[in-house]
Amino acid sequence: MDREQVAAELHDVRADFHALVAEASHDDLNSRSNGTRWTNRQLLYHMVFGYMIVRTLQPLVHGLGRLNRSRRFAATLDAGRAPFHVVNYVGSVVGGKVLTPGATERLLDRTLNALQRSLAAESPQTLALMMHFPTSWDPYFRSTMSVLDIYHYGTQHYQHHRRQLSFTTTPAPR
Repeated sequence: MDREQVAAELHDVRADFHALVAEASHDDLNSRSNGTRWTNRQLLYHMVFGYMIVRTLQPLVHGLGRLNRSRRFAATLDAGRAPFHVVNYVGSVVGGKVLTPGATERLLDRTLNALQRSLAAESPQTLALMMHFPTSWDPYFRSTMSVLDIYHYGTQHYQHHRRQLSFTTTPAPR
């Protein structure tokens, strides 16, 4: 994975998400997703939330990666996984109920715009900074991840949950 591939992923996700929202019926949005307790509308919000997490993680990986002091931090986060999972679930329930699909699209656009700007400004050295991660928080977190890995994580998370949407007609992924 390199910067150009990650930039292309972000571009493709934006187009894909807009196609999903454009083609989703009211019934599709309010139906249960496959394999989660969320509705499709809540899951769409959660897919965007994954990219919001990427934006939050960036300064942590930059800072802790420079200090090379992230092992204990990751262990502490692993120990606090239960509250994280509750917040992750409830936050997506609330976000999916409060924000309309159009507002969720705009949130994705703002978030991806910020990620694309920051990705373009990263140096090869900052993209290579590494941090330990709480592997119990997410199946795509590895024990150590670089700044570039974090950018890519958002798309892994998105694609995982995209497969769980239960729309009557789901556009093919872009």
